Amino acid sequence: MLKVMTVFGTRPEGIKMAPILKALEKRSNIESVICITAQHREMLDQVLRLFNIKPDYDLNIFKPGQTLTEITTRALEGLEEVINIEKPDILLVQGDTTTVFAGALAAFYHKVKIGHVEAGLRSGNLYSPYPEEANRKLTGVIADFHFAPTERNKQNLLNEDYPEEKIFITGNTVIDALKYTVKDRYIFDNNLLNELDYENKKIILLTSHRRENIGKPMENIFTSLRDIVNNHEEVELVFPIHLNPKVREIAHRILGDNSRIHLIDPLDYEPFTNLMAKSSIVVTDSGGLQEEAPSLGKPVLVVRRETERPEGIEAGTAKLVGTDYKDIYDNLETLLTNKEEYDKMAKAVNPYGDGNAAEKIVEILFKLGNR
Repeated sequence: MLKVMTVFGTRPEGIKMAPILKALEKRSNIESVICITAQHREMLDQVLRLFNIKPDYDLNIFKPGQTLTEITTRALEGLEEVINIEKPDILLVQGDTTTVFAGALAAFYHKVKIGHVEAGLRSGNLYSPYPEEANRKLTGVIADFHFAPTERNKQNLLNEDYPEEKIFITGNTVIDALKYTVKDRYIFDNNLLNELDYENKKIILLTSHRRENIGKPMENIFTSLRDIVNNHEEVELVFPIHLNPKVREIAHRILGDNSRIHLIDPLDYEPFTNLMAKSSIVVTDSGGLQEEAPSLGKPVLVVRRETERPEGIEAGTAKLVGTDYKDIYDNLETLLTNKEEYDKMAKAVNPYGDGNAAEKIVEILFKLGNR
């Protein structure tokens, strides 16, 4: 019996771990132990409810105003106790959060093998995204097995001299997760979203929360979107605003008081993915949306200076437009007025897998753990 311990602490990790946990449940030859740090409490709880995940251990480390140091030390201390109790064969982490690095480090200190899901992503700038780029590189150094979503991710790891026999191309589990959540006739709890005219209007879905964008870059993003809405009567904007008070202040100052701009509270994962499926264009500084939106046939404009997900850019499903007002405005204008350019992005092939990444990862884990 192979014992696999999964560790995660934020909503994105939970979403991408959920298909793996479902696949582990089906295996009678693997014992699955689930430990959450709850680095993000409320948003993680939403995912646990949605996917009916019942953790064996909840470290509950979240505190308002927590620093990266506090997250790391509290997670390390809590994970040490759990590892000593469970003695797993493999500890599995996903992505690039502080929980990921702390989980991998805790396993390393106890000489437990480490599997890194979504390995090999690189932006090339250690401080953007911050601290995620450092977290994934530091995790890679001590990981035993690297589950890379794409060939490009594998090549990044090979370029850093990781052994090829420890790297496995699997696709991204976020595509698996969409199969659980997107429904043809989805009804939103927020009635505003039910009343939007998705057939006759062009709905732009915005997400923006990156630390490095707060300030002038975010003001540019919001101003360009405001002006696009003002200049196109057929366009409406929906922005589920992040809870960060700095983001909310800029959003209300620039985007408030417009009947075709809808500033709403953050959405749970299920309504968010269904809103994305009904929208026309996605504008984001998020990482995960660059993977999800293309699988739903939605062009993605990435409002960042660099991305660790260049596969979508190369495939034509996403475009890196930066944070300058004119670049954002002009690219939106093109998608709204040029059907050929819109279709070119909407119909491009999603490079992030076929929705079976979780099953592949679990099968590899079983083979690796029994060597």
